[in-house]
Amino acid sequence: MNIKSLLAFLIFIGFSSLGNAQDGVVTVEQDKDIEKLLQFKKDAKTVDLYKIQVYQGNHSGAQKAEADFIKTYSEWPVSMEYETPNYKIWVGNFRSRLEADKALLKIKKNYNNAFIFKPKRDKS
Repeated sequence: MNIKSLLAFLIFIGFSSLGNAQDGVVTVEQDKDIEKLLQFKKDAKTVDLYKIQVYQGNHSGAQKAEADFIKTYSEWPVSMEYETPNYKIWVGNFRSRLEADKALLKIKKNYNNAFIFKPKRDKS
């Protein structure tokens, strides 16, 4: 069989299989809670959270500030962040400015330079 014959044969088989293609129907069944979870995830990404910064400086100072804060205030999450050239201690995930203001009143008793801010959101 030469190349032209082989090519013609393959083209013939290709076109003949098109006529035999089957139409398929796909049915997706999913739990109703999946839609709720997707909505929750979307809402969580659009919520603007407030945080309070209680320290900015070198690494050892940040470690001390973090440990001291945790001993004094256990009701809010604490994280250490690094933004060149400083380490920062951030507190809370406040859903409203009012909630952050109330916390700041308590925190200012021990951290005079504490302030409220909105962290930049990731693009993800």
